[in-house]
Amino acid sequence: MFRKVAAVLSGVVLAAASLIGFAPPAAALSPGVAFSATNLPTWQTNGIVWAMAESNGVVYAGGTFTAIRPPGTAAGAAGSRSAVNFAAFDAYTGNPTSCSLSVTGGSATVRAMDVSPDGRTLYIGGSFGTVNGVNTTRIAAINLPGCTVNTNFKPAAVSSTVRAIEATASAVYFGGDFRTVGTAARNRLAAVSATGALQAWAPSADQPVRALHVPAGKSTVLAGGDFLTMNGADSKALAVLNNTTGANVRTYPNFFIPRTSTVKSIDSDGTSFYIGNEGTGGGVFDGRARLDLNTYNQVWRDTCLGATQAVSVYSQTLYSAHHAHDCSSMDSFPDGPRVHLSAQSISSPSPMHQWNPVTNDGQGEGIGPRALAHTTAGSGRDVLWTGGEFTTVNGGGQQSLTRFGPASSSTAGPGTPKFVSAESRASGQNTVRWQSTSDPDDSELTYRVYRNGSTTPLAAVNSSSRWWDLPQASFTDTTAVPGTAYTYRVQATDPSGRSGPLSAQVQVTTATSAAPYPALVRADGATTYWRLGDSLAAAADSSNGNKMGLPNLGAKLSGSAGALRSDSNRAASFDGVDDMIFGQQRVSAPTVFSAEAWFKTDTTTGGKILGFGNAQPRRNGSLLGYSSVYDRHVYMSNAGKLVFGTWSGTRVVVTSPASYNDNAWHHVVATQGPGGMVLYVDGVRVASNTVSANTVSLGSWRIGGDSIPSTWPNAPTSRHFKGSIDEFAVYPTALTAAQVAAHNQQGRR
Repeated sequence: MFRKVAAVLSGVVLAAASLIGFAPPAAALSPGVAFSATNLPTWQTNGIVWAMAESNGVVYAGGTFTAIRPPGTAAGAAGSRSAVNFAAFDAYTGNPTSCSLSVTGGSATVRAMDVSPDGRTLYIGGSFGTVNGVNTTRIAAINLPGCTVNTNFKPAAVSSTVRAIEATASAVYFGGDFRTVGTAARNRLAAVSATGALQAWAPSADQPVRALHVPAGKSTVLAGGDFLTMNGADSKALAVLNNTTGANVRTYPNFFIPRTSTVKSIDSDGTSFYIGNEGTGGGVFDGRARLDLNTYNQVWRDTCLGATQAVSVYSQTLYSAHHAHDCSSMDSFPDGPRVHLSAQSISSPSPMHQWNPVTNDGQGEGIGPRALAHTTAGSGRDVLWTGGEFTTVNGGGQQSLTRFGPASSSTAGPGTPKFVSAESRASGQNTVRWQSTSDPDDSELTYRVYRNGSTTPLAAVNSSSRWWDLPQASFTDTTAVPGTAYTYRVQATDPSGRSGPLSAQVQVTTATSAAPYPALVRADGATTYWRLGDSLAAAADSSNGNKMGLPNLGAKLSGSAGALRSDSNRAASFDGVDDMIFGQQRVSAPTVFSAEAWFKTDTTTGGKILGFGNAQPRRNGSLLGYSSVYDRHVYMSNAGKLVFGTWSGTRVVVTSPASYNDNAWHHVVATQGPGGMVLYVDGVRVASNTVSANTVSLGSWRIGGDSIPSTWPNAPTSRHFKGSIDEFAVYPTALTAAQVAAHNQQGRR
C-alpha cells in the first residue's frame, strides 16, 4: 500500500485519500539554481587563485602559485606540472589545456583577468615584470587561442599593482593601486587602446580600485574599491563613470556604503548591476546589493555578515563567493561556521536558494573562494568555476580550484532524517515524526515511510527544508491494528530520485483508544505541543503544527516522572543553570495566544518556565545566546510566585498572589487576546488585566529559560528554571476559563 502525502514549508502533513504512484523525477536542483552543489573533478593549483576569466570553453586562472596537479592528489604528487601564476583549463573536463604561460618578476602575482569581446585577447594584470620572458609591467595581453604574448600591446609602465581589468571593443580599462602610467598621472584608474596607447580617460580615486565593470549597451564604467572619493567628490567604494570622459555619472556618499566597507566585485545583466562587499569592524556592509542600470539606485541589498569576494549573474540567479557566517538579519542562516558559496534570486535578497557547496577557509588570509567564472554555452551544459584559497571542497581535498555543473548521476543525495519517533494518538492510528534533513541542491524533498522492514514504502511526505532550517515532518498511519506493535523507518529522496540513508528504526504499539489529555489539547487547537517524554534528543511536536523543540545544553527530555496521573508520559527536567528547550523555526510572535505547561519545583531562585524570544538556533542545534526581544513569558520569582508578562512599549505583568515552589505539580496557562491578559493556575484565574497589546517580533517559543532582566517585576535570581516541566502547548486563541479548567481536571484524573 502506498500513499502520497503533501507537506507545506512547516512540514504540516495533508492527508491524501487515494493511492497514486510516484511522480516522474523532476530536476534535482532547487528552482533557479543551474549548478549542482556536488563538485566535479578539477585540476588544482598549489597556491591562491585570485582571478579567473572564461572564453570559448576555456577557463583561465591567475594568482600566486607555481604548479598545477590532477584532482584528488596532494601537492607535489606525481603528475604535477609547472604553472607559474597562470594556468588554462578545459571548462568542461577540468583538465589543463596546452596554453602555458609563466608570469614572473619580483613578487609576481596575477590579480585581474578579462577577455576582449571578440574572444581574441586575454588581458592580465597584477604585479609582475615578464610573461614568458617578454618584458611588461603589471599588465599584459595574450593572443587567443594561440596563447602567445601579444608583443604589439605595449603600455607604459604601471607604477603599482593592477587589481581590476575590463576590456571593451574600444578600450581596456584597469584599476588598482598605481598613481602613474609611464610619466602620466593616473590615480588608480586608467585606460589604454588595443596597442597599449594611454587614453585620455583619467578618473581619480583616492584609494585603491578593486573592481571594474562595463555594462553591455551602456556608456558607463562601474568602479568599486576602497576609495572614499572619486574625482574629488564624496563617493565611498562605488562610482559610476562616463566611459569616454571619466566624469562622475553617479556617486555614492558614505552613508550608502559604510566607511568600513569595500566593493570587491561587480557584475550586471540587462537591467541591473550587482556588487559584492567586504567590511572590517562594526557596522559593516559585507553582503550583496542590486542597483538599477538606468537610475543607478539601489533595488535591494542583503545584510549578511562575512565578506563577499566575487559575484556572478547567471540566468536570473546571483552566485556569490564569500565567507558569510551570519544571515539572520535576512531570515536566513544564523551565526555559525562560515559559508563560502551561495546562490540567490536576483528578484529578492532573501531567502538564499538551497545551494550549499562546502569549502574551507584554506590558506593565505583564510578567505576561502575569491573568484567566479562560468561558461555560456546554454542548453544545460554550463559549468561554474570557483577559485580562491580553499584546500577542501565538500569534505575532500581540493586546492584553490573547483567547478560545478548540471545535476548528474554523481550528484549527492539528501542526508538521514533525525529524531524519528512515533506515538499512537488514537485507536488504529500511529503518527511517525522526524526532523527533516537537508540536501545540498534542493529544498523540496520526499520522505518515504517504511513499515515493519518492508522495502515498499507505505507513504511519501513532501516537505521543504533548508540546510539551516530543518522542520519536523510527520505521517499518520491509519491502517494500523489496535494493540499491535509496528516499526517504522524514514528515507529522504530528492526530486531526481536520489535517496539518502534510512533512518533509525522506531517502534510503537497501536492504541486501542485515544489518551484523553493529549486528545483534549489537540481538540482545543494546539499548534505546538511538546509532551517532553521523548527518549531522543529533541521534543517532538504532538500537535498538527510540526514545531519540534530542540534542547539547549543539558535539558533532559524524559528526565523525570510526568505530571499526568492517567498517562505514563514522562517530563523534562531542568537544572536551573543553563537548560532550555526552544523552537528551531522562527515565526512571527502571535498577537492572540495561550501558552500552557505543567511544572514542579522547590527552587528559591526562580526562573523562566515559558516564553517567546528572538534568539536563533545555531546550525549545530545549540541556541545563539539569550533573546534580546522577549515577552509572552511566565516566570517564577524567588518566592515562588508566577509572573505573566508582555511588552507593549512598557512592561505589563500580572502576578499570582500565591507561591508554587512546593515541589508539587501545578498547571499554568497564560492567555492574551482582545479581553486582555489572564493568568490561570491549577484551573483557576489568579490574575488578569485588560491589556491586549504586545510586541511585534520574530522568534520562537522556549521553555526552561531565556532572558529575564532585573528590570522586570519580581525578577528572579536565575533566568533558568530548576525543576520539571511537562505537556507544554501553545494555542492561537485565548482559551476560555472553561477550557482551562477542563485541561486541569483531565490532567489530574
